[in-house]
This record gives sequence, C-alpha cells and structure tokens, in this order.
Amino acid sequence: MEILGKILGSSARVKIMRLFLLNLKNNFNRKDIIKRSRVNPDVAGREVKLLTSIGFIRKHGKVWSFNPLFKYAKEFDNLLVSSDSLDKKTIINNFRKVGRVKFLLVSGIFIKNKDARVDLLIVGDKMKKSRIEEEIRKLEAEIGTELAYAIFDTKEFIYRLDMYDKLVRDILDFPHEVIFQAKELNLTKVAR
Repeated sequence: MEILGKILGSSARVKIMRLFLLNLKNNFNRKDIIKRSRVNPDVAGREVKLLTSIGFIRKHGKVWSFNPLFKYAKEFDNLLVSSDSLDKKTIINNFRKVGRVKFLLVSGIFIKNKDARVDLLIVGDKMKKSRIEEEIRKLEAEIGTELAYAIFDTKEFIYRLDMYDKLVRDILDFPHEVIFQAKELNLTKVAR
C-alpha cells in the first residue's frame, strides 16, 4: 500500500478508491466512507471531492457510488484490487499482538477467490477477540471491503479438523495459502 500511496499521491486515496472498487453497487455516505476506510474526516472530504471531480465516483444526494462509466475503471481495478498489494508479513505482524497465534491462513480476497467461505482463518490460544476484531478492521480499511473470517482456539480447531467439520473442510479443501504455522502445531491434514 505504501508504494501505491506514493504513486497515487496518498494512502487515503488508495483506501477510498478500493472501497468503491470492491463495492461497485453500494452507496456510501460521508460517515460510511470515513469509518470503512479509517481516514481522517478532513482528508476523506478532500479525497472524495477530488475523486468526484475526476468522475471516479459520483454523488447522488448525500451518498456516493462508483461511476461505472469511469474511463480507467479496469486499469484502476487491476492496479488497486487485482494486484497483490497487501504483504503477507504485514498480516502476520498485525496478529502477533492478539494472543498466541498458531496458524494463520488466507483465502478469498487475499488470493482473488470470490467463492471462498472465509478470507482469513486464525487459530491460537489465549487470543483476545476485541484485539482480533480491531486488527480485522484495520485490514478491511487497507483492503477496502469487509472480511469474512473464522477464529478457533487450537483444541477446537483440531477437534473440528478430526471430525471433518464442514466449515473447516470448506476452508482447507479449496484454494488457500497458509501464511503462518507454529512449529509445535502438527497439522498434517491441512496439507493438500
């Protein structure tokens, strides 16, 4: 994101553009844009005004939506959405503070698979749900869309794995990428 922010002039602009590109049919009011992109209200106002002036988004009363007639829509989608712009190390680092994470898997939006059940699977012990949710909100702001995620403590995850739980199997049997696995966690069934 840092590189794209420098190229496009601001990381706030990148966040707001992604918000609209990943939610093509949604309308957002000022408050929604600020909350979802986690951008300072004054900065958000300037960026929305600029994006409206170039025709990237359009205003309908008190809400904005993506302009499907924007001339460079496909190019910006390729640059901001389809490119691998969120470093996996950043994701790992974001979740180091939430407890003892033993397993972290990405799917869905992170690997460009719209059919995935979850975007993120977190397994660990003594994890603080409020801290996890805060880190998820940060990722959502960076990415521009809400994330579907699952959180399990280690024992529950292993139990579900052994029982061939539908959710766990759906996550593991379809495309995904394991970005962190603790050495002491032996999950031979995770390997495909």
